[in-house]
Amino acid sequence: MPNKKVVQIFNIIPIIFVILWSSAFITSKIIVDNAPPFLSLSIRFSIVAFFFFSFFIFFSKNKKISLKAFIDASISGLLFHGIYLGGVFFAFSKGISATLIALIVSLQPILTSFLAKIYLNETLTKYQWIGIFLGFIGASIIVISDLIGDLSAIAFFAGIIGLISSSLAIIWQKKIGSNLSLSGNNFLQALSASVFHLFLALCFEDFLINFSKDFLLAMSWQIFAVSLGAFLILMWLLENNKANQTSTLFFLVPPVSALLAYLILEEKFIFVDFLGLFLSCLGVYIVSKFQKNMELKEQT
Repeated sequence: MPNKKVVQIFNIIPIIFVILWSSAFITSKIIVDNAPPFLSLSIRFSIVAFFFFSFFIFFSKNKKISLKAFIDASISGLLFHGIYLGGVFFAFSKGISATLIALIVSLQPILTSFLAKIYLNETLTKYQWIGIFLGFIGASIIVISDLIGDLSAIAFFAGIIGLISSSLAIIWQKKIGSNLSLSGNNFLQALSASVFHLFLALCFEDFLINFSKDFLLAMSWQIFAVSLGAFLILMWLLENNKANQTSTLFFLVPPVSALLAYLILEEKFIFVDFLGLFLSCLGVYIVSKFQKNMELKEQT
């Protein structure tokens, strides 16, 4: 029988993941207010790559990296940290709110269900279709409300690109297999993302950064708490076939992000925002819940 303390620790991990993942949207807004989006991401993942490389060198037993493992991990990095976070940070630079971008990209389980049906031949139940409908309606309510306000179309589409990339990343990560350690896998992911964002920064941005106290704190939080914390937890969960249980947690991210945005960024909410958040979270929960139930039936 597993030790009770160990079980308690594993039960706390999902809560930690949700808080860290939600906090990323708040600190991202602070970073983009002080620096160009792609340049800041390149700096962040260069530092993250250094830390994971150090972990890989000093603690990994198997230090061999095959060409296949290098390519697979690099593609994951481009999808997870490159296009996904690039879309999120670019949307912030165009004025999107932390609550709305968190809502958009947290519809990932719904889009992942669609992609799984196409690429993995998985079926959707009628309840999942209901969940997809509710998630779509909820997101549409907030998006239309913000578009009528001051949300730019380019910020919205940047968020959609991030959503698509994160869903493709989940599908990709579930399909590939690798004998790399977590530190080796995350090193290659961070390295590919840093190079990708540096290329975009060189092409489109001015290298101007306001090294304010808020910027340094937000960047430090993203490096250590998010990249070395939340993403490491995510990779661990995926490696241990816990992807769908993790997807269920995503329905908590928008309300937690909304609460943090209200407390830290002083973002305002109206009844329409709360209604959209509720419907979207309910839709994502239904899709993820019935996906988990289907998998349990298949195992029995």
